[in-house]
Amino acid sequence: MEFRKRTLPVFHVLRVHRPDGSDVEIIRQERFRQQPFAVAGTHGAAVIDELAPVNGEHVLTKTRMSAFIGTELDLMLRTLCVTTVYVTGIQTPNCIRTTVFDAIAYNYPVVLVDDAVGASSEEVHRANVRDMENIGVRIVQSAEVPGMLG
Repeated sequence: MEFRKRTLPVFHVLRVHRPDGSDVEIIRQERFRQQPFAVAGTHGAAVIDELAPVNGEHVLTKTRMSAFIGTELDLMLRTLCVTTVYVTGIQTPNCIRTTVFDAIAYNYPVVLVDDAVGASSEEVHRANVRDMENIGVRIVQSAEVPGMLG
């Protein structure tokens, strides 16, 4: 909400797969064959209502865990002169962690909004947050974000 109030760039990154699963990574192909997930045009590939994009926000689709792999995210961030990436979302050990690591690889300072990120368990979440903090990711709570945006 704070980014919206300040008209700062907001990106919604959705995992979306082809119905035949031909774009699913190798470690998930068997799972997809048993029960397809995030299939284009289905509820599983849609933005949840509470987070629906508003006019001017960007929606990107991805087929890998990282929001950077095979997407225009880096190009768009640079075009919009974004210098720090704030990360929220789900599956801390997968999509969140790989996106954070790739952001760092592209030389973006990263802020992980801890109470706006989640995993299958608190134990898994905490372990991954600790690892990211240990490599220099700034970990904050959502209440801290307004003060950081100046």
